Amino acid sequence: MQPNTPQLIVEPDDGVRPVLEFMHGAQRSLLIKQFTFTETSLIDAVIDRHDAGVDVRVMLNPARSGGDRANDETFARLSEAGVNVAWSNPKFYVTHEKSIVVDGTSALVATFNLCEKYFTLTRDYGFITTDPEHVAQIVEVFDADWSHTDWEPSHYHGLLWSNSNSRYHMAQFIDSAQHRLDVQHPKYVDVAILDRIAEAAERGVKVHVLCGGKHGISDWDVLDTFASLRTLRRLGVKVHKQKNLRLHAKLLIADSARALVGSMNIDRSAFDLRRELGITLDEPGIVERLNQVFD
Repeated sequence: MQPNTPQLIVEPDDGVRPVLEFMHGAQRSLLIKQFTFTETSLIDAVIDRHDAGVDVRVMLNPARSGGDRANDETFARLSEAGVNVAWSNPKFYVTHEKSIVVDGTSALVATFNLCEKYFTLTRDYGFITTDPEHVAQIVEVFDADWSHTDWEPSHYHGLLWSNSNSRYHMAQFIDSAQHRLDVQHPKYVDVAILDRIAEAAERGVKVHVLCGGKHGISDWDVLDTFASLRTLRRLGVKVHKQKNLRLHAKLLIADSARALVGSMNIDRSAFDLRRELGITLDEPGIVERLNQVFD
């Protein structure tokens, strides 16, 4: 990766290497906030940066919604190595955000967790932004969650935060589509967002939905998701099930020119109860690659 250059990561095509290189580029500071972090080489990279004198802070989600604690071993290992590691803000039912900030100058916003399967088995995306306002706000929220204090965005500059403004700005993004809307998401369990997708189809936008199967979706969300997809199909939306890879990505593309990627599913709890982060982007080369992958 060239310094100060935005970058798209497509999984599993790109593997763990670009994330590893991004972490190893940290010379002064490294902030990591993750839902699940178990990939060994990335844990090693964190310890390496700490040992090199980089100011490292790692924030991990303590338990998934089902109660299992995937991060306990990582927390223990980082603690034993002297890394400054903490559990995420208890204000949120779950911290599902997947972000990494290097030297306060670049930030990775991802749909993937830092686990082996997301680099080998699932369709996922990450975007490295060097926009100073993006990076500053991600650091600001990291500091607030680290200290367990409340935070609300004072302005909007392309970052979507749950539980603050994510539903509103995702709806606005969908409403901005004039000709084509591509949606690649595993869950469809929020009536406000589904209403905006349906309205886009009704006003003549060509809507294409890529969905997954039951993998990774709770039994109650499976019923809602499949019912929602059948409803969208009846409204003329082209709905396809992704078969070549497990679908974990959360991607929207409007008019082949603007994209939205992030951690939040189209899911009530993702908008209302969890800490989530998404980002909009319009860099032509990056959006073109997203178009090609989606197609």
